[in-house]
Amino acid sequence: MFRLIRSRIICCLLLPCALAAQNVDLKAKVELTKNGHRVHDASKVVVWLTPVGNTPVPEPPRQTDPIPQLVQKDKSFHPPLLVIPAGGKVEFPNHDPFFHNVFSLFDGKRFDLGLYESGSTQFVIFDKPGISYIFCNIHAQMSAVVIALATPYYAVSNWRGDLAISGVAPGRYQMHMFHPSASAETLHAVEHQITVTPGETSLGTISLAESNLELAHKNKYGRDYDPPEPDSPAYARP
Repeated sequence: MFRLIRSRIICCLLLPCALAAQNVDLKAKVELTKNGHRVHDASKVVVWLTPVGNTPVPEPPRQTDPIPQLVQKDKSFHPPLLVIPAGGKVEFPNHDPFFHNVFSLFDGKRFDLGLYESGSTQFVIFDKPGISYIFCNIHAQMSAVVIALATPYYAVSNWRGDLAISGVAPGRYQMHMFHPSASAETLHAVEHQITVTPGETSLGTISLAESNLELAHKNKYGRDYDPPEPDSPAYARP
């Protein structure tokens, strides 16, 4: 009896290690095209996997320090794309010598940080999974995207189109993709299910077409942007 109990205890202790040993690191190559021609810079393509059917649901990712930032500088957001765990926090510091008003009133997290001056900062918690389009209510040219994910299985491509997703458990997954210049219809069309098996190393080549249409948006009041007013306190620090 003692030997039987001891064997079961050892099996229970070794099982997580055995399962972890089956996890695989997947690589992929992204090819971006526009008007039928290959784009040299294939960065900012986000690929993530969500389990389907009986595939075990992985532990949700956790945010680690430092808190990621979307810096407002030179009337732009830096970086223009952030991928964070669902429930994570993002800081929005204003490094310009004038006011900004960051907001997102579309899909994803809805918020309005109001008018805040140079040198100040604001924080937003993206409490559920989703894609949030970020704008400034003063400067129409400013835009960024924050993607909050409930899965640890994701990666963002570099300029060569290379990406790698680490530690994926074998099973069935829905593969999702995002790129700031791809239309919603294109992204939906390339979404599909895949099967990950032990020893798998590649997701193959992913082809994605950029759209010629830019994301049109109104200000936070649903109206067209007013022309810049250089003397307004919204544009220059008092």
